[in-house]
Amino acid sequence: MHRRHDLDWLRVIAFGLLVLYHVGMYYVSWDWHVKSPAASITLEPLMLLTSPWRMSLLFLISGVATAFMFEHRPDGLLRRRSRQLLLPLLFGMAVIVPPQAYYQVVEQLPGGYNESYWAFYGKYLSGYHGFCDSDGCLRLPTWNHLWFLPYLWAYTVLAWLLWRLLPATALHRLRQWASTALHGRGALLVPVLVLAAARLLLVNRFEQTHALVDDWYNHAQYGSVFLIGFLAAFSTGFWASLQRLRWLSLALAGLGYAALIHVWYFSGYNDAQPPPLELRLALRIVWAVDQWCAIAALLGFAYRWRSADSPLLRYLTLAVFPLYILHQSVIVVLAHKLKPLQLEPGIEALILITATFALCLAAYALIRRCAPLRPLFGLPAAAQPARTAARPVSD
Repeated sequence: MHRRHDLDWLRVIAFGLLVLYHVGMYYVSWDWHVKSPAASITLEPLMLLTSPWRMSLLFLISGVATAFMFEHRPDGLLRRRSRQLLLPLLFGMAVIVPPQAYYQVVEQLPGGYNESYWAFYGKYLSGYHGFCDSDGCLRLPTWNHLWFLPYLWAYTVLAWLLWRLLPATALHRLRQWASTALHGRGALLVPVLVLAAARLLLVNRFEQTHALVDDWYNHAQYGSVFLIGFLAAFSTGFWASLQRLRWLSLALAGLGYAALIHVWYFSGYNDAQPPPLELRLALRIVWAVDQWCAIAALLGFAYRWRSADSPLLRYLTLAVFPLYILHQSVIVVLAHKLKPLQLEPGIEALILITATFALCLAAYALIRRCAPLRPLFGLPAAAQPARTAARPVSD
């Protein structure tokens, strides 16, 4: 199997969209660590363009990558993945994430917070839970945006147990079954049914906490797409079906998105006057259609570029993990520091986006050259030689 460069490109694009999304979180009405004085609902329809599918796409690509790793480099895989995911998580919680919590307390704590960052950091490390408001208390320490890492590690452990405990013939039959079920229209229908069932049964019962132990709706959606990627990684029928159905997938995703936006922002329904139960249930199904069909369209259109390698892609593929670890703290700190300037929101947002990418890429240029820093940001301890097209995909 050749390296899937199409999945590399999609992973880079998805993480790039994540930066734009988190800059957007500063300007919308939804709860976040720091908020712009100009925050409103204006950008929310645009934010919802990627909300249903962006993280699910990353988990599906990670499932594919995990299948390739089990196939080609199984020895010590769980140890390698634990080092790659958990070491950056611990480092991030101790060093990268605390400024987010500090500025959240400075801006949102009733009565304000005037102590220094280092005074706050001592409370952060001690697990202090006294920063409270009407919505509850801030739990410290926290992993904030790094929640993706423990979730991916947990799903990798489950896949490893499946691989270790099931006989090779049973896992082969399971992959054959998945290949059959996800062939043709099944490549759209089966995932939509799984995601719709998860949303209908769980989304109203379990708050999305990103806390791993109680986040059952998110596990149902993200674990499902990770498993789809893991089982269908080697199914040429699945990938060919997605390519063949790419225009249909795009149309269905567009219709689903339009329906969601119409009901939530243009129909007159709001928190005080919510849609009737039947419409809310229908919207959960529409969300699942939008979620999977957007992923299917992206995979289908990108599939023809599966062999399209380039020096830029090789650079960004390695850079994207450090950028992911750094980006949200950079955004939060920059947003707080820019606020006294009272810039026009469009200019301020452009500065935030440009400066975030520039600072993160500059940090990556340093990280990749510093051996002690590389493992802390998910990179191999030593720079690897240039890869060939025959190397399996990794995330």
